[in-house]
Amino acid sequence: MAQNIYDTPEFFEGYSRLNRSVHGLAGAPEWPALKAMLPDMQDLKVVDLGCGFGWFCRWAHEAGASRVLGLDLSEKMLARARSETVGAAVTYEIADLDELVLPEAGFDLVFSSLAFHYVADAARLYATIHRALVPGGRLVFSTEHPVYMSPTRPGWQVADDGSKVWPVDRYLVEGPRVTDWLSPGVVKHHRTIATTLNLLIAAGLRIDQVREFCPSAEQIAAMPALADEVERPMFLMIAAGR
Repeated sequence: MAQNIYDTPEFFEGYSRLNRSVHGLAGAPEWPALKAMLPDMQDLKVVDLGCGFGWFCRWAHEAGASRVLGLDLSEKMLARARSETVGAAVTYEIADLDELVLPEAGFDLVFSSLAFHYVADAARLYATIHRALVPGGRLVFSTEHPVYMSPTRPGWQVADDGSKVWPVDRYLVEGPRVTDWLSPGVVKHHRTIATTLNLLIAAGLRIDQVREFCPSAEQIAAMPALADEVERPMFLMIAAGR
């Protein structure tokens, strides 16, 4: 079973204050790039894996999806998602992505934002997604970039010349990494880009697009802290098809 860090009071309180939690998709700097990877939503049956507060679920329905299912392990996340969602076309259920079961050929689009790095068995997850997609269906997801995840020392380091350096430690050593983010002891699963792509291919999925997040000049002007993201990618985004 996956770690349910999001229901701990300290983590949930901190996460609720993040820009993306307050402003939704508009507060997620990678959203414009991720949105561009999505198919036309008209009449699609969609599942959002790790739906959180339901921002994408509501957007997908407003963009034309006929039915949207949001799945998350966090009861607190789902409670807020339900409270902010109107209508029967968008529903939410509790689910552990490490033990995910989906109906065969049940969805036109599987979407996920920043959830797959919490999953220990990615091969099982991708195989489950493949079975759940209709022929021609799409998987679009973002995950924490493995370069961003790989440091064993947190944050930027200072080089001898005084410049900032992002440490990349043990990039090729895959497996769980424990970090302190919003609360101590958060477990994420490090995989190289090659491993992620090869597992998707082994599951029978076709790789359509791969993007590494880089903020635009306009985004940096509006939020100068994003300038750090030019030095190393924070998010990996992939679109795949069946």
